[in-house]
Amino acid sequence: MKTSIAVILVMATIIGACNSSDKKADGAKDKYEQTKESLEETEKKNPTRFLSVTGHDKKNLLGQTVVKGTLSNSAKVASYKDVEIRLSFYSKTKALLEEDVETIFETLAPGKSADFKTKYFAPKGTDSVALKVMGAKSE
Repeated sequence: MKTSIAVILVMATIIGACNSSDKKADGAKDKYEQTKESLEETEKKNPTRFLSVTGHDKKNLLGQTVVKGTLSNSAKVASYKDVEIRLSFYSKTKALLEEDVETIFETLAPGKSADFKTKYFAPKGTDSVALKVMGAKSE
């Protein structure tokens, strides 16, 4: 009698231990999914935090300013498209001469980059061009 009670207690303990680890694993998966969803929401609401632009400019034979650059997406989950970039044209004394907005119609997957090229008749006296990401649509 004592032996059968001991066997039943041991079996109940083993079964209980197996079930509790499964529940913990399910809880960990749920927490991971919640974290992933909240990360995606944050990335979609703040595209300017995760998008960056670099570039350079030169003059062509027609007198146009050619701006070549690279857009980069540092987000882990969100993809962006139709990125708006502000181009600021400055003189040698760093006075702002003109600003224009250019939309780059590319889709940027998480962690990816895309090259772009645009041409402008920049204002007279332009020495440099600054680029800044203004916004984007999330996919």
